[in-house]
Amino acid sequence: MDTKIACTDDEVMCHCSGTKRSYIKSLFEQGMDMQAISRWTGALSGCGGCEWDIGDYLKELAAQRASGTTFNK
Repeated sequence: MDTKIACTDDEVMCHCSGTKRSYIKSLFEQGMDMQAISRWTGALSGCGGCEWDIGDYLKELAAQRASGTTFNK
């Protein structure tokens, strides 16, 4: 994921399933990990092109959670 590009909540992170950034964030906030998000949305189960972007985004969210920072992406 290129952090130089402005990311919005309506950005599609998985084009195979149409899963948007905001939905991934919501599922993460509900306690789902990468595998659960994949099973629930179908993301990460198509071409595999989103694997790194979603993985990096989840790491970013986890770091924000650990530091007590609010989720703003």
